[in-house]
Amino acid sequence: MVGATGDAMGVAVVTGATSGIGEATARRLAGLGFDVVIGARREDRLRAVARDIGARYAVLDVAEAVSVDRFCAGIDACRVLVNNAGGALGLDRIEVADEDEWRAMYETNVLGTLRMTKRLLPLLEASGNGHVVTVGSIAGYEPYAGGAGYNAAKFAERAFSNVLRIELLGRPIRVSEIDPGMVQTEFSTIRFRGDEERARSVYRGMTPLSAEDVAECIAFVVTRPPHVNIDALVVLARDQSGATTVHRREAST
Repeated sequence: MVGATGDAMGVAVVTGATSGIGEATARRLAGLGFDVVIGARREDRLRAVARDIGARYAVLDVAEAVSVDRFCAGIDACRVLVNNAGGALGLDRIEVADEDEWRAMYETNVLGTLRMTKRLLPLLEASGNGHVVTVGSIAGYEPYAGGAGYNAAKFAERAFSNVLRIELLGRPIRVSEIDPGMVQTEFSTIRFRGDEERARSVYRGMTPLSAEDVAECIAFVVTRPPHVNIDALVVLARDQSGATTVHRREAST
């Protein structure tokens, strides 16, 4: 684990922290005084973000058990875990579904969340005020055509959070899920395999959430008094009322 340490607010671990919601969350928590530890696959980007916010970092691929074990071995305390790593691949209908894409989404969104949470639970409990925050999605509430693989992963991730909350009842660990709608990050670019034009079209004619909007929600949840647990927080742009219900304005001529 690389970087300096400090613990004014305790240690906060953020996965998928080199862009989008993960990076914005790491920055916001560092600003609040947390000792932030970030992990993601892109080491050059990790190093840059960590240097900028004074965080510790290590390469992490939540889809690989060995990588998770190596990352967590460098952490000796943890009060907040933000399971942000995840994402969608493709928008194929079930009849032409790519099993490899489904498998990759499940490994990252579901098993990655399991691996990180299971590995850090002892430290979260030892903190006396642990908090597991998982970044889910409106896709975990509403299925839509072409989204079955991602829907399945996010429904499973939501079930995971609900069961974890039940199983940890009576112990000093809170469990929360933040479920955003459309957020303008690299999400759609990755989903469409680098097709920037197709990614931009997702947000055309509407104002989506920003990564910072979601990070602010996460910061709110983890800074409530210890007896207050925000179980789930669904966050949508004003222009969106459901997974596929979006108000789009006509372009001015």
